[in-house]
Amino acid sequence: MLTGFGHLHSANRYILLALILIVIFTSFSKWRGKQSYSAQDDKLNLITFILTHIQLLLGFILYFAKGWYQFTPSTMKVPALRFFSVEHMVGMLIAIALITLARIKGKKIAEAAKRHKLTFWYYVIALILIIASIPWPFRGFGNEWF
Repeated sequence: MLTGFGHLHSANRYILLALILIVIFTSFSKWRGKQSYSAQDDKLNLITFILTHIQLLLGFILYFAKGWYQFTPSTMKVPALRFFSVEHMVGMLIAIALITLARIKGKKIAEAAKRHKLTFWYYVIALILIIASIPWPFRGFGNEWF
């Protein structure tokens, strides 16, 4: 079952990355084009928000089931353990917090251009953190593409 959660967590990242890119592109084009904030924009942000939090829950299951929360003096000396115990978790938590803040703070902004701008910048920073925190196969941590 833990293997299934791992595969789901890995496959879900591509859907999430695609949604984040769509939100970034949409927010940027509507911000620059001074277009209104539509119900479709809200649904897209909500779906991305929900999928991000599902990814967080899957990550927590893997984090605690695999024992990465157990810090020992040797944890920081082993690159793979350090990555999954600290770097991956912290980077993703900050990115998820940014996506959550974009959703919460964006709802309070009435002016469409400001709302699109806020969404754009929060999602861009979150995307950078996510890309930097993903255990890509070329990083040497033994993870596959899925």
